[in-house]
Amino acid sequence: MSDFQLTRTLDEHAADRALRADVLHGLTHSPKVLPPKWFYDARGSELFEEITRLPEYYPTRAEREILLARAQEIAVVSGARTLVELGSGSSEKTRHLIEAMPALDTYIPVDVSESALSGAAQTLLEEHPGLRVHALLADFTKPLHLPQSPGPRLVVFLGGTVGNLLPPERAVFLASVRAMLSPGDALLMGTDLVKDEDVLVAAYDDAQGVTAEFNKNVLSVIDRELGADFHTEDFVHVAVWNREQEWIEMRLRARSELVVKVRELDLLVPFAAGEEILTEVSAKFRQEGVRRELSAAGLELTHWWTDAAGRFALSLSVADGAEPAADSGRESEAETAA
Repeated sequence: MSDFQLTRTLDEHAADRALRADVLHGLTHSPKVLPPKWFYDARGSELFEEITRLPEYYPTRAEREILLARAQEIAVVSGARTLVELGSGSSEKTRHLIEAMPALDTYIPVDVSESALSGAAQTLLEEHPGLRVHALLADFTKPLHLPQSPGPRLVVFLGGTVGNLLPPERAVFLASVRAMLSPGDALLMGTDLVKDEDVLVAAYDDAQGVTAEFNKNVLSVIDRELGADFHTEDFVHVAVWNREQEWIEMRLRARSELVVKVRELDLLVPFAAGEEILTEVSAKFRQEGVRRELSAAGLELTHWWTDAAGRFALSLSVADGAEPAADSGRESEAETAA
């Protein structure tokens, strides 16, 4: 891959240190909590791919619908010559944008998985021989220093992952994205939208139990990596809609009183019967709320696209006082109607 370059900002022990810190903090916290990023070992990634194909799980299909319908418009509006993707994974959805950007020079995927970065780069370079790929092995929730590349840049954050951040974390994250942007650059962000509670809960508690297995996989990760003795059958998957906060909460509930040992941390973790570990928050958004959060970070919402059913949105924003490099000549239908 002659047009592939990888910059490592994480050392080989970074993930282990982070896991130890998160587990120690989360399992001694009241209430107990574990960050959702630890779902995603090889098995967890397979399970999530399976989730995206479930009939109940609409976000992936809804976002893909928008990308297919609006990729050309996004390309024109952004005028991007560099595409930066935060949490790029397999880069599968980003291909719709890359294919719509004939003038694209450089793709900068950012992820914590070196194998995912290398695999995605190989596929993209086979499909787009003239593309340059400069991957960053990095945690996108920390401040990033992007490599030199031609502007304008389009930073993309897809999949509704921003909803996994609590409001104070989102504020810090959006401010860090704003710090990356130069005049003419833009942010394209996916947000899942508030909708019927039954639809939302079903998306996180499917009839086949795939999401339940995905949720419990975090316990398997801790068992393997930290020598714990969690037994997944001791916990029940729970998904609830928090109406006040407008987010889904995924939890693991202990079936009975038990004690778990985490050998590598020399830690004993007692659970009361019915006690829960919060494993994921997935916030759902309204357009005005997204606009407010972007504005607080110094970003101006300029375009808002939704799927036909209004389930999911992609928003494009620019640094306050700046304009995208090019203009499509009209607002999107959803923005005009807003």
